[in-house]
Amino acid sequence: MFAGTRFRLVTVDEVNHAPEVVEDGDTFQANADKKARTLAQLNGMITIADDSGIEIDALDGRPGVYSARYAGVDGDGADAANNAKMLEELSGVADAQRTARYRCSLAVVRPDGEARYADGTCEGHIGHEARGNGGFGYDPYFLVSDGTGRTMAELSADEKHAISHRGAALAGLLPLLGALVD
Repeated sequence: MFAGTRFRLVTVDEVNHAPEVVEDGDTFQANADKKARTLAQLNGMITIADDSGIEIDALDGRPGVYSARYAGVDGDGADAANNAKMLEELSGVADAQRTARYRCSLAVVRPDGEARYADGTCEGHIGHEARGNGGFGYDPYFLVSDGTGRTMAELSADEKHAISHRGAALAGLLPLLGALVD
């Protein structure tokens, strides 16, 4: 998404001594802001960070900001544990009520603290069984509302990027980034 822009992207892996930032905010934006602000101040560079997850309507928006650690498992096995908990909590919920969305909040922060934010969503439903080999996390269960009946895990990387919550958030952030730099 940065191809053809005047910006050069430096990943967190390329930054010296980038700390792990604890995601303890109660919103996606709060977590994205905390990560971007911490790294911008540490490295003196304009920094973009995201926080994202899945919101399931029948679960009152859960797992939300706890998507990565929904089942209390970290590292290997977290995806399987999170999906098992989600399916258990959705047991008996009618298909029409299994609406969900992926949500991404991006924060771009200058070293002086000035910040801009953009959000993106991707709407869908939660299926009953895993399908597809791509993606990660909840992707094998997330049926995209694009009329194809496929899960995120069944999409090619290009198809996923074209409709994803992160792609939508980044498309909204690029004009804000230009204004923040000028």
